[in-house]
Amino acid sequence: MKRRHLLKTLTVLPFAGSLISSDLILNTIAVNATPVKTKPVDYFEELGVTRVINAAATMTFLSGSLMLPEVLEAINSTAYDFANMYELQDKVGIKIAEMLECEAAMVTSGAACALVLGTAAAITGMDAEKRKQIPNLSGPRPEVIMQKNHRYVFDQAVTTTGAKIIEVENVEEMEAAINENTVMALFFNAAASWFGIEDSITHEQFITISKKHNIPTFIDAAADVPPVENLFKYQKMGFDLVTFSGGKMIRGPQSSGLLFGKKALIEAAKLNYSPHEAPIGRPMKVNKEEIFGMYAALKAYLAKNHEEEWEMWLKRTKQISMVLEKIPGVKTAVYIPTGRANVFPTVDVFWDKQNSSLTADALYDQLKNGTPSIVCSKTERNGDKIINIGVVLLKTEQVKIVAHRLKEILISQ
Repeated sequence: MKRRHLLKTLTVLPFAGSLISSDLILNTIAVNATPVKTKPVDYFEELGVTRVINAAATMTFLSGSLMLPEVLEAINSTAYDFANMYELQDKVGIKIAEMLECEAAMVTSGAACALVLGTAAAITGMDAEKRKQIPNLSGPRPEVIMQKNHRYVFDQAVTTTGAKIIEVENVEEMEAAINENTVMALFFNAAASWFGIEDSITHEQFITISKKHNIPTFIDAAADVPPVENLFKYQKMGFDLVTFSGGKMIRGPQSSGLLFGKKALIEAAKLNYSPHEAPIGRPMKVNKEEIFGMYAALKAYLAKNHEEEWEMWLKRTKQISMVLEKIPGVKTAVYIPTGRANVFPTVDVFWDKQNSSLTADALYDQLKNGTPSIVCSKTERNGDKIINIGVVLLKTEQVKIVAHRLKEILISQ
């Protein structure tokens, strides 16, 4: 074909194309574009990560808890649009404060982040210069009062701000410890559960002394639901700041938490947080999907029938016990902690160790290293080292799996 003829032909093509019915084009595309069904990617398999049955508790190393369907829906439905993070944090905070019957609230990246932000708020208030300086403030270090028997691994979040922890052992020492450098008093609510000790200063005494000296009080209640009433209990007592984990029994995103209480402190905490640029909380940012997810989780948690859920947990303990107690020498008992954290039904498993070589450590390891991998807890009851089976995080079908795997190991010894 000559070059001149080719150019002439090409100039006619667009016109000719315009004469073709658009319906015909769309129908042709529809016929030829049959969707190809693809198998969902199994990322556990692709990465070689072991799926675990959580027969223990809401422990971070086991990825906390499983998110509720409402949370997954909230995350997925909000992932395709942008949002102004200042507006989102403010508006979600208003709704959460209404639900929790408090002055103000915000979503954080876990309860440990809330400890950092709450302490930072107590140090800086609305002072922009102090926000820039922490943790390297000029002058004496800010001081945070804690009971000596409440010291725990997470109080490092407090000292991250540059604050110094002052230990006290009784009411008199707390009174004497307060001075011009005192910015806050922190109460670790789960100390009795963790350490098996009594508080040396009660909630009421702690609040009274702090209010007398105009010192903000902060209570860490990260793992202290159920019961649901605890979400309201501590600010009604008079604590100025309260934190709960979002990724434990509230079943929000694992990397989410709640900080709520007095409006002035929450506003100061937000100024120390992302999306503000370069404050101390910037590295602990929480994304928009997690904020929406935490909001959805709290709504669902407050709306659920907690009595019905408790009965379902008890039913699970009975299912496991019925299987195990058919084994000679094996006994079980329902154990409900008396402390303030992780208060839900579990199953203690006892067996005749005099006539068995099986130890609690060996049983734990066999469960953990078996297929499926089942992680439980080890503990002591009256000097006897046993295993404890948590039921609240099991999927319905996993209750039988755990019971029969335990039976299999106990019979084989």
